Amino acid sequence: MSLEFLSIEHIQQFAHDYGYWAIFFGILLENLGLPVPGETVTLVGGFLAGSHELSYWWVLANAIAGATIGGICGYGIGRLGGWSLLVRVTSVFRISESRLILIKDQFSKNAAKAVFFGRFLALLRIFTAPLAGIAKMPFLKFFSYNLLGATIWGTVMVSLSFFAGTIVSLEQLVAWVGQFAIIALLIVITLIVVPFWLEMRANKEQTRG
Repeated sequence: MSLEFLSIEHIQQFAHDYGYWAIFFGILLENLGLPVPGETVTLVGGFLAGSHELSYWWVLANAIAGATIGGICGYGIGRLGGWSLLVRVTSVFRISESRLILIKDQFSKNAAKAVFFGRFLALLRIFTAPLAGIAKMPFLKFFSYNLLGATIWGTVMVSLSFFAGTIVSLEQLVAWVGQFAIIALLIVITLIVVPFWLEMRANKEQTRG
């Protein structure tokens, strides 16, 4: 898939042509791990609603539905594919199975938070649902946090572009959201990944000792 196809102009034209279906499938396919910029598609939908080309409520409903159903599909993939699937995929990145076990245990301790807050980060949005399935997080618990996260995320994204789109350009808005995502990712790395890495390092030293 080329970068030209993923340009804002092409996404906007796609939303013009397919309307609410573009919003729904954009975020759903992103949740399945496909290289589809679901967040940008949602922002475009809110922008078009702000210019009265689409309905705000229908854009919001499709964004929430796509995010929720996409999360459920990801959970199902993790639950059905299970541990062996994760080991095969991560072996490409040279991640050992022992390290995966530590990651899984850490995820299980913070599954609810990961499912909810992961909705706001593009990378985590792809991986948290399958990880929840692999960790055998109870489905009703997963569904509740997945729906809550999808609802708040969808409302923020659609409302932001709906109202801010009358003040700034769509390109500028997408750029700002992308910059915020980078900052948020760095915060997550600082608060979660770094302590987790230190814990793994301490476990290795204890094992050697």
